[in-house]
Amino acid sequence: MFIGLGRYELFLPTSVSLKDKRRVLRAVTMVVNKKFSVSIAEVDHQDLWQRAALGVACVSGSMDHCHQVLDEVERTMEKVAIEGAEIVDRQRHFIALEDL
Repeated sequence: MFIGLGRYELFLPTSVSLKDKRRVLRAVTMVVNKKFSVSIAEVDHQDLWQRAALGVACVSGSMDHCHQVLDEVERTMEKVAIEGAEIVDRQRHFIALEDL
């Protein structure tokens, strides 16, 4: 069993309130949840209007599949990101159950 973890830092240049930020993040997370079998959540910068950090986790029987899923999730996030939202940093880690 393999676990793929992704952390994506987003910059939301047109966001002027936490309400704006939530609207953008809701759109991104809804599409990702609908399209992929992953967990996604806001993991940092909850009090900042123009920054967000989303964490994504997937579990698979294949390391290659974890890589493919996180690649597709990232591409989807870039396509769905509305109002100029952009991924400015990304971190990915992969863990094999045997390594724990």
